[in-house]
Amino acid sequence: MNSPTTHDPCRRLLGTQGFTLVEIMIVVVIIGLLAAMAVPAFQRIRRNVQNKTFANDLRQIRGAAEQYIMEHSAYPEDGQPGEFPAGLLEYLPSICAIKNQPTPLGGKWDWDYKQFGCTAGISVYQPAADAAQMQELDALIDDGNPSEGNFRERSNGYIYVIVP
Repeated sequence: MNSPTTHDPCRRLLGTQGFTLVEIMIVVVIIGLLAAMAVPAFQRIRRNVQNKTFANDLRQIRGAAEQYIMEHSAYPEDGQPGEFPAGLLEYLPSICAIKNQPTPLGGKWDWDYKQFGCTAGISVYQPAADAAQMQELDALIDDGNPSEGNFRERSNGYIYVIVP
């Protein structure tokens, strides 16, 4: 009869022999390659979500400003960065996370009245986003050129022009 230790397949698989250094290094390299492919994809997705959230927030603020203008026949006074005029806040949806919060791009929201060469606009003051991301955002909501159009550069930020 054969002894159970020499012919038992489970015994051979669970023997004292471990992984070699080469096998471990191959697994580490594979995991590293997968991570190197995944991280840029996650960063693109995050940036895309930031841009779309910002564009949606702009639409909500613009809608609130248009309601305010129709009811009051005037524009709210110019605000300080990070603070919307109290009257304008009342017109933002109750579920809106914009109220006195930082923008999705970093920086502060700013209501502008008779500033930066326009009658009324919404600004992002000191955004953390780089110029390339701001150009992507401009392409999403305007003409793709941050130096002109309805979404353009201003001192220390960018402005979305509601009324030129």
